[in-house]
Amino acid sequence: QRPGINIFGTDYSTPDGTCIRDYIHVLDLAKAHILALEALGKGTQSGVYNVGTGSGFSVREVIETARRVTARTIPVVESPRRPGDPDRLVAKVDKINTLLGWSPQHSTLEQILESAWAWHLSHPNGYERHRP
Repeated sequence: QRPGINIFGTDYSTPDGTCIRDYIHVLDLAKAHILALEALGKGTQSGVYNVGTGSGFSVREVIETARRVTARTIPVVESPRRPGDPDRLVAKVDKINTLLGWSPQHSTLEQILESAWAWHLSHPNGYERHRP
């Protein structure tokens, strides 16, 4: 739906020069919320938890995987860095794993992107808004 995707910075201190981020499948995120609510229901004190895979993928890795999953050409526009973007940003998930027993079940890029692509194909314009 766009002419291409921007890569904001290619000179980071990472193996391919692009930012590394921790991507998570929406079902894993939902499961983390459910476990937190169940713990509250059992009287566990409220807490703050990082939710992620504990590892990361570079922007270029995400784009290359998306190309494979979608079998589409995805043009890239290399753009300057955005101020404040760190080289690597990955969740520390020890607390949620230990206290709630949560760990991601759909953590590969292929799983995340295949699921997102299937949703996009079945909802090319997103969810329709229903107005009264």
